[in-house]
Amino acid sequence: MAKKELILDFGAYDINHVVADSEEIRRYNPQRYEMEQLTAICYEDGVGKVCVGYKDLGPNEFWVRGHMPGMPLMPGVIMCEAAAQLSSYFSHKYKLMEGLIGFGGLEDVRFRGVVLPGDRFVIVCRLLKLRRSLMTCEFQCFVKESLVCEGILKGVSIPVEQLQASQPAQAPA
Repeated sequence: MAKKELILDFGAYDINHVVADSEEIRRYNPQRYEMEQLTAICYEDGVGKVCVGYKDLGPNEFWVRGHMPGMPLMPGVIMCEAAAQLSSYFSHKYKLMEGLIGFGGLEDVRFRGVVLPGDRFVIVCRLLKLRRSLMTCEFQCFVKESLVCEGILKGVSIPVEQLQASQPAQAPA
């Protein structure tokens, strides 16, 4: 089987060179607390539409205790969430889409290795297609240059105002 073509060669970026830390990421992404799945961004190419970020996984990640007891493995859905957050960061920073961006779908996702507490989970995303309210990105995720996850994700604009307007009024707490 032929070796998988990389979105971006490992030599093109330095994971120790931070271009956006967690505070900068928060300027663009709404996720907070346990749902923040990015530690830093280490590469951005606005022309080539490629971004690289990572999550340093510690022993206290919310999934460690229960997935799997005695052998904590980063859940695949969290790997995909991290890729989506990287794509959302890039999209907002470069003003490619407005508003809240949510999952529109995943295609051809493959999990090719395990990710454990203590690992640096590196995500590389490239924009493939952009329409007004839909973006399509390919992503590859690595631990120490070993491909652990890959796929295509679709991000959609979420009509927040419409959704909030349709919700019943909340009683004060």
